[in-house]
Amino acid sequence: MRLLLVEDDNHVAAALNAVLSRHGFDITHARGGEEALRALLPGAGAPFGVVLLDLGLPDQDGFEVCGRIRKLTATPVIMVTARADVRSRIHGLNLGADDYVVKPYDTMELLARIHAVSRRTLPADSGAGGGGAAGAEEGRDGPQPPLRLGPVTIELPTRQVSVDGATISLTRKEFDLLALLAQRPGVVFRREQIISEVWRTSWEGTGRTLEVHIASLRSKLHMPALIETVRGVGYRLVAPAG
Repeated sequence: MRLLLVEDDNHVAAALNAVLSRHGFDITHARGGEEALRALLPGAGAPFGVVLLDLGLPDQDGFEVCGRIRKLTATPVIMVTARADVRSRIHGLNLGADDYVVKPYDTMELLARIHAVSRRTLPADSGAGGGGAAGAEEGRDGPQPPLRLGPVTIELPTRQVSVDGATISLTRKEFDLLALLAQRPGVVFRREQIISEVWRTSWEGTGRTLEVHIASLRSKLHMPALIETVRGVGYRLVAPAG
């Protein structure tokens, strides 16, 4: 996976580069916001799988850079920063960051978070035309085909779901939950795994939230049998016949 590391501290960047390279990442290092944005422009090279974005950059604030990245591309962004206050975390996520990691951090946790956002998102686009959801339609191998499960169609780039051609309005978490299950129909996902990947938190205290979202999906899709409860384990999506 190609990874864009946006970090002005060369010592920090070198240490991260060494670790990530050992785990198979192809690292491009940008020392400022403008350099990072140039690397993400259409035609600048093969698309990146993830952007690791420091907030304390010399030429502009990392929050501003994140907002500009979101206008260029749907590539996942993980903010990596010493700003630990809740307001900064919320602001970063609202700007479109996919995750927020506070320094100092455990390297293995950072690797796990990189892999987690990669699993939750499509192959990153190169930012061609329009950015955001429109740009995300172009992955490494061209447009991402929709997932079709009987009468259910799931458009991952545009985050749209339809049943028999009728659009279904889902919340962000409802869509993320459905997309996770739909990409591996028939496979049982443990409750803890779903909570970790969709809510990015641990199981404690979140179990009821998962049950509510499963019930809401069954109701909105008018297909209660689509998502099967595997007692004591988790859930799986049962692809309708035909």
